[in-house]
Amino acid sequence: MARTQKHQAAKHKATPDVISIKPTRMDFEFPADSIPRHWAYDDAFCTHFMGTLSTLFPVGERFFVDSVRALREHTGDTVTQKDISGFIGQEAMHSLEHVSMNNMLEAKGLPALRAEKFTLGLLNIGRRILTARQQLAVTVALEHFTAIIANRLLTDTDIMNNLSDEMRPIWMWHAIEETEHKAVAFDLYQNVPGSSYTERVVFQVLASVILAAVVAAFQVQFMYRDKQLFNLRTWAFGLNKLLGRNGVVSGLWSEYLDFFKPGFHPWDHENSALVAYWRERLDGAVAARAA
Repeated sequence: MARTQKHQAAKHKATPDVISIKPTRMDFEFPADSIPRHWAYDDAFCTHFMGTLSTLFPVGERFFVDSVRALREHTGDTVTQKDISGFIGQEAMHSLEHVSMNNMLEAKGLPALRAEKFTLGLLNIGRRILTARQQLAVTVALEHFTAIIANRLLTDTDIMNNLSDEMRPIWMWHAIEETEHKAVAFDLYQNVPGSSYTERVVFQVLASVILAAVVAAFQVQFMYRDKQLFNLRTWAFGLNKLLGRNGVVSGLWSEYLDFFKPGFHPWDHENSALVAYWRERLDGAVAARAA
């Protein structure tokens, strides 16, 4: 009874009224010959870490869309059909833009399409062996990752300032929209019959382990293709950026663990003000590009 009450307690939370979940078609261009070889921190490790993340997005976000669409009838006070349509539209646009980015990575000699294909294979296994509710639980788990990483991108100006001008807009835009819709899958899952605290944390653990293994494996392959696998300087710099004091990953630990609280809700991390700030900067960057 206590567990059920705690699981239900999160249902009163909702996306702030100031947040609007609307898809935006950006049509980013990634000419391989004009984008720097190492476009994050002018460093191989950091560039390939972000590139590896990009390879996961096209097929991963299609999985998210499918899992939400399959159970979209379970709306309620916390999530509406409009929210779900906004989520689906935003994720569809993210997938399209990262396909373009991944084609650029492939043109630079990196195994981006191989990584996409491998990720699709993993997700197709999930589609075969998991129920619709369990697939949505996987989406909830992975959406927590994208939300906390997005928050880090939007709060740590050092990261944004150290992306090349060509690559900064896609990450800015993606982080904004991941923040806007970060509670949609979670709220929908809470409404699905049979959903539970236990199930969502079990799939968070499984998703975390698999995600870490996949990212690590393709980080090594990207470094190898770039002839940087044995460059100890870039490994030291990049690992410090990720795992050092207040690193990009190590600095997320507290937010990541919040997911395991029975009453957790994504908007416990209230960062809607960041959306307005970065939306203004993104609109400025888009206008400058058009000019």
